[in-house]
Amino acid sequence: MKDSMESHTSHIKFWRKRNKPELTLDDITIVDRKMLNRAVGAAALGNAMEWFDFGVYSFLAVTIGHVFFPSGSASAQLIATFATFAAAFLIRPLGGLVFGPLGDKIGRQKVLAFTMIMMAIGTFSIGLIPSYSSIGIAAPILLLVARLVQGFSTGGEYGGAATFIAEYSTDKRRGFMGSWLEFGTLGGYLLGAGLVTGLTAFITPQQLLDWGWRIPFYIAAPLGLFGLYIRLKLEETPAFQKHMEKQEQIEDNKPRQTLFEMLRKYWRPMLQCIGLVLLFNVSNYMLTSYMPSYLTSVLGLSELSGLMLIMVVMFIMMPMTLLLGFWNDRLGRKPVLLAGAVGLIVLSIPALMLIGQGGIVGVFCGLMLLGVLHTFFSGTMPSALPALFTTNTRYSALAIGFNISVSLFGGTTPLITSWLVSETGSVMVPAYYLMGAALIGAITVFTLKETARKPLIGSAPAVENKEEAKKLLKKIRLRKKKREDEDASLSNNTPTQ
Repeated sequence: MKDSMESHTSHIKFWRKRNKPELTLDDITIVDRKMLNRAVGAAALGNAMEWFDFGVYSFLAVTIGHVFFPSGSASAQLIATFATFAAAFLIRPLGGLVFGPLGDKIGRQKVLAFTMIMMAIGTFSIGLIPSYSSIGIAAPILLLVARLVQGFSTGGEYGGAATFIAEYSTDKRRGFMGSWLEFGTLGGYLLGAGLVTGLTAFITPQQLLDWGWRIPFYIAAPLGLFGLYIRLKLEETPAFQKHMEKQEQIEDNKPRQTLFEMLRKYWRPMLQCIGLVLLFNVSNYMLTSYMPSYLTSVLGLSELSGLMLIMVVMFIMMPMTLLLGFWNDRLGRKPVLLAGAVGLIVLSIPALMLIGQGGIVGVFCGLMLLGVLHTFFSGTMPSALPALFTTNTRYSALAIGFNISVSLFGGTTPLITSWLVSETGSVMVPAYYLMGAALIGAITVFTLKETARKPLIGSAPAVENKEEAKKLLKKIRLRKKKREDEDASLSNNTPTQ
C-alpha cells in the first residue's frame, strides 16, 4: 500500500497542473466494482469475438485455400489465403481513423457496440460465400470484401476495448484487469480452434471441404448478438464522463483539435505505440496465425496433431497471461516487457530448432517457449498502451497507432514469413523475424516512462473505495506540506547579497 501511495503522488503533479491547483476527495474516482467487472467482461468478449474469427481462419487456412482459390501448388494456395487474411489488416488503419475520433467524441461505449455487430456480420458472411468451383472469381472477391468489413470494424475494436478497461480500472490493478482483454483473445481463439479441431476429428476431409468449414463462421451471429446486448448495457467510463463535463465548460467557439494537430503533438507516444505493438503482434500472429500452417505445410505434421498442440499451448497461456497482468502491477510494465523482448532475442532460435525436429515433444516444447514469452506482452500491453495518451485523444491515438503497426507488421507476419520460407528454403526464418521484432521492441521499451500504479495521463487517481481515497489524499497533503517546509527552509538559509 505504501509503494502504491507513493507512486500515486509522484504522478499527480501532471494531473494537478492540468485540472485543479489542489486535489480534493471529490476529484478522486472511486470505481464501482460491479460496473468494472461488467466493463472488463464486455470488452474481453468483443476481443474474443474478433479472435474467434482469426482462430477459425488460421486453422482452416489450408481448407479455405482449396475452397476459394484455383487449384495449383499447395504453397500458392496458402500464400493466397494469407494474402486475403493480410488484406483485412491493410484497411484497419482506416477503421481506426473513423472509429477512434468517434470514440473520443461520442463515447467509447457507443462505438464499441457498433464495432461488435459489424464484426459479427463480416464473419457470418464468410460462411455464406459459394466456392470457387461454383461461382469462379467472384468467390475470392466476396471473401476479400468480407475480410475488409472485418478489418474495418476491428480497426476500432482493440484500441477502444483497451481504453475502456484502462479508464474503468483502479490505478493499482490496471495491469491485471487489462490482462483479461488478452484472456478473452486466447479464449476466443481457443474456441475457434477447438471447433475446427472437433470438425477435423469427427468428419472426413472431403466433408470438411464441402460444408464443414462453414459451421464455425455461422456461430459468429449469435455470439455477436450476445456481445452487442452486453455492451449496450454498459455505462460510459468515469474518465470519459469527467472529460466531457469539462468540455461542456469550454467555450463553444473553441476549435476542436484536428487529427493532424494530434499526430504532430503526440508523435513521440505514437511512435512508442507502434514499436510496442510491432513486438506484441509479430509474436502473436507468428504463434497463432502462422504456426498452424507451418506445422502442416512445412514440417509435414498432420493437421489434427498441429491443431491439438497449439490448442494446449493456448490453454496454458490463458492463466499465465493473468499472472503476468498481476505481476506487472507490482514489478512495473517496463521490466516485464523488457524481459519478454530479451527472451525472444535469446530463445527464438532454440524454440524454432525444437519445433523443427518434428517430434511431438520437441514441437510442443518449442511452441510452449514462444507462448510463454508472448504472455509477457499479452499480460502487459492492454495497460501499457492506453497509458501513453491523454483522455481526450486516447481512443483516437491508440486506434491509429495500434492499427498502423498491426497492418504493416503484425497482420502481414504470416504472409511475409510464408513467402520468405518458400523463397529461402530455410525453416529458421520465423526465428529471425521474431528476433528482429524483439530488438525493435526492446529499444522502444527503454524510451518509456513507468506507468504502473499511476493515474492515466490527464485523469484523476482511481481507487477502490472511499477509505483508500482518504488515505491517498492524506498522503498527498503530507508530502505537499513537507515540500513546502523544505522550500521554506531553503529560502531562510539562502544568504542575502
